[in-house]
Amino acid sequence: MNENRQLPLRSEIKKEDQWRMEDLYGSDKEWETDYLRIWKKFQKAEQMHGKIKESARMCREILDWKQDTELMLERLYVYANQKWHEDMGNARYQQMAGKASDLSSAAEDVLSFVEPELMDLDEETLHRYFQAEPGLELYRRYIHELQRNREHILSKEMEQVLARASSMGQGPENIYSMFNNADLHFGEIRDTEGKPLEITHGTFVRLLENEDRRVRRDAFCKVYQAYAKFGNTLAAVFEANVKQARFFSSMRRYDSAREAALDVSRIPVPVYDNLIEMVHEALPLMYRYVDLRRRALGLDEIHMYDVYVPLAREQKREIPFAKAKEMVREGLAPLGEEYLHRLDKGFAGGWIDVYENKGKKSGAYSWGAYGTHPYVLLNYNGSLNHVFTLAHEMGHALHSDYADEAQPYLYAGYRIFVAEVASTCNEALLIHHLLEKARDREERAYLINYFLDQCKGTIFRQTMFAEFEHLVHEKSAGGEALTAQVLYQTYYELNRKYFGPLMICDEEIGWEWARIPHFYTPFYVYQYATGFSAAIAISRKILAGEPGIVEKYKQFLSGGSSMDCLDLLKICGVDMTEGKPVQMAMKTFEEYLDELEQLL
Repeated sequence: MNENRQLPLRSEIKKEDQWRMEDLYGSDKEWETDYLRIWKKFQKAEQMHGKIKESARMCREILDWKQDTELMLERLYVYANQKWHEDMGNARYQQMAGKASDLSSAAEDVLSFVEPELMDLDEETLHRYFQAEPGLELYRRYIHELQRNREHILSKEMEQVLARASSMGQGPENIYSMFNNADLHFGEIRDTEGKPLEITHGTFVRLLENEDRRVRRDAFCKVYQAYAKFGNTLAAVFEANVKQARFFSSMRRYDSAREAALDVSRIPVPVYDNLIEMVHEALPLMYRYVDLRRRALGLDEIHMYDVYVPLAREQKREIPFAKAKEMVREGLAPLGEEYLHRLDKGFAGGWIDVYENKGKKSGAYSWGAYGTHPYVLLNYNGSLNHVFTLAHEMGHALHSDYADEAQPYLYAGYRIFVAEVASTCNEALLIHHLLEKARDREERAYLINYFLDQCKGTIFRQTMFAEFEHLVHEKSAGGEALTAQVLYQTYYELNRKYFGPLMICDEEIGWEWARIPHFYTPFYVYQYATGFSAAIAISRKILAGEPGIVEKYKQFLSGGSSMDCLDLLKICGVDMTEGKPVQMAMKTFEEYLDELEQLL
């Protein structure tokens, strides 16, 4: 928590506080060996073209080759990138990560013939293949999913064209990313003591949390005025991304980019619309929260730059990492001894890279490759927020651990639609535990405020983003140009709707659409809101002691992609085609809001 400390070099971090990358590859030399091997595997592709239709055995051999290639590629990609993330200034691993990225692009082209050839097999041939070749049984769901996609899979030649065009389709995102991360500068403001302070992406949110309102306002205005200066250019890049999404979706014979994006996880479009409708119904709760925030901060008027400052102070105590692990373990006790045993294995087994060091990638994530344990990157600083981050990332890690153990490689990965459920469920269980142990009103208020802000940021805000995406994609599909003014006005009006009549919607907020990189992965963000809602619904069941819910939850975690996302959640009694999970999350929000109104 001491921000003035000198960051240690990577070599100065204790081994027990580093993840064990040698569990993936024993050395860089082993990585190089596999790197050369995979190029040799690529060379076999040419002789496999057109062979799937020859026999069941050949079909199985080609699918085995494809799966082995993809697994090796995953291991190469994860190792190179995670080694680079240890120190982003390390040129060796930066180069290896670049090689892995190029390899991934090449693989997309090399493997592109397989699925169109599978699609050419009629049902009678497939039935005969499954009877003749027992090894094909592993691929039954995979092939079935392809058959479900039949109308969206093109000819082998067209699939190859789309695979090669995909890098051009990424152009708008790449341009935006380069501009946003390398070329855009926000300038300086004066801090609380009057000293010059440069604003960066990394410091912006912290500045919005500053207790000095002048600092918050100045940072807010500087950042959005910087985007406004390039509004026309950013609108053109944004519109290009909308158009490329519509191009690829129409090429695959979808009615819209939204339908195409949702179909990846087999999510019906009404789930998206229901989310927006349910959140609209709950907006009076958001307006109550805004008013509570205004009163708690002692303001006559509340502005958009007052949304992030904490309403209750975090107790200034540094929590050692050993204590953080203990707190998380106690919070997750309702999940049972078997879950805790896996958690302990992760805590002790070289899964986690704990502390910040010079050059280390910022933030936190869970990642890994099939066949080895998951990995978790942290930059642990001893704060309570980082204890929640530990719980969150271990939720992802154990989700992967359960799925990898239960499923073959082909079905071990899980969709983003369910990914946030395991992580958020852990946070919900932890906050309930900490509230039960809270020593005083201030600590309780801080914890409740933390949850309400999570809910505000994940359900309300991400749903607002989702509604914005839908509106502007519809405008574009209808022939309307997405000018800077159209994007500005659409976004500004949504802020007025979501934050309510008491919020002063400063004109700068209309440029926030230009700051959100997730918009370059269209129709992605709604899944944060649905995942959070599902997690709250499941955590309430667990805390209520619903018979069998823990085993059902572990069955959900073990599912990977062996079932559709909606069916996986139904194992736990959560049906996202209905409004009930979102309503339950809103009920939890209301209960905590009631208490915070009493505490402040």
